[in-house]
Amino acid sequence: MKTDVKILTAHLDDPAWHTLAGYERHGGYNALRKALKMTPDEIKAEVKAANLRGRGGAGFPAGIKWGFLPKETTKPIYLVINADEGEPGTFKDRLIMERNPHSLIEGCLIACWALRANTTYIYIRGELFSSIQRIERAIAEARAKGYIGKNVLGTGWTCEIHAHPGAGAYICGEETALIESLEGKAGQPRNKPPFPAIQGLFDCPTIVNNVETIAYVPWIIENGGQTFASFGTERNGGLKIYGLSGHVKRPGLWELPMGTTFSYLVNELGGGMRGAKPMKGLIPGGSSCPPLLPNELDTPMDFDAVKKVGTMLGTGCATVFEEGVCTVRLGARIAKFYEHESCGQCTPCREGTGWLHRNIEKLERGERLEGGIQLLDSICGRILGNTICALGDAAAMPIQGFLKKFGDEWQRHIDLGRCPL
Repeated sequence: MKTDVKILTAHLDDPAWHTLAGYERHGGYNALRKALKMTPDEIKAEVKAANLRGRGGAGFPAGIKWGFLPKETTKPIYLVINADEGEPGTFKDRLIMERNPHSLIEGCLIACWALRANTTYIYIRGELFSSIQRIERAIAEARAKGYIGKNVLGTGWTCEIHAHPGAGAYICGEETALIESLEGKAGQPRNKPPFPAIQGLFDCPTIVNNVETIAYVPWIIENGGQTFASFGTERNGGLKIYGLSGHVKRPGLWELPMGTTFSYLVNELGGGMRGAKPMKGLIPGGSSCPPLLPNELDTPMDFDAVKKVGTMLGTGCATVFEEGVCTVRLGARIAKFYEHESCGQCTPCREGTGWLHRNIEKLERGERLEGGIQLLDSICGRILGNTICALGDAAAMPIQGFLKKFGDEWQRHIDLGRCPL
């Protein structure tokens, strides 16, 4: 496995990489020039060959998603970039937007050419002030150079890119809630179908992709989809930016081949645990993912392998916690987050997340819990799969994971009437 290959982080040592001049010095926008000489179908074929799966957490193949657009439509087609990076423990897209923003801009332009779109909206989490500033500057630089606007590079093709700050709602990381917010409405998910590819922004065909997904597109076009795919595993092509935080010596971000193990990320790159306490568990890719135990760290970090051990890769940003951490307390904090971030549209989520949080808090305080920990599992089961979007699932799945992996600890809270740690 070629762990020394880098794409999106290849020139982080260049302090000017975020500028147009710095990006072009390393070959920036050559892929756009190549793409404009290709047909849309040729570009889509390369993205399919790359086995590029959505880097926002869902892991859906980007090339297949692009193919869902209607072949014949009189409506404009839109590309929307999900830069609403709000998953707790996740900070990879921020790195791209602040240190390598032109890779995203170039990727948007190539994707628009392939999708026959003329407009991109980059929806950025409102708290990411530096990211917003860097993206807006990159757009202005690219427009001044003729990469954005009318008659892109003399082709006669028009393409506009707009940065749109969000308002700090976690739910707007869900693609249809993001679209609602872009339209100036409350960020609440839509029922599907119709899916955004058929009826999305302004009721027009829309493709929604994550920042990291689109930022890889220029390299794929310049070097070939099969070359990109060869860096990863059979169904999980290429590289990915993985994050690491929590009780480790060296938290940070690393660009690695899909399929690298959690053990390599934590022990080799992260330097292992920060002190004498051993690892108790690891949350693989944001707070919505069920935890892994230390004996599961040899699991490859790709969407399929992680699913086989009962969790999800998610955003690929792992959080490590050491012995001595109360998983009930941790579960209560996660449950509180999802209660707060629920948009309130669906009853199982609106009522269930609060019900779940209150009962976990009771357990942590040592109060009598009618129904025991089985009640918590029952609440999760009533939420899971019963909401319009996946926020309800995101609230239920980590708690079910804690009950499965650390159920004895949760039961001791009931038996002792207090936290045993």
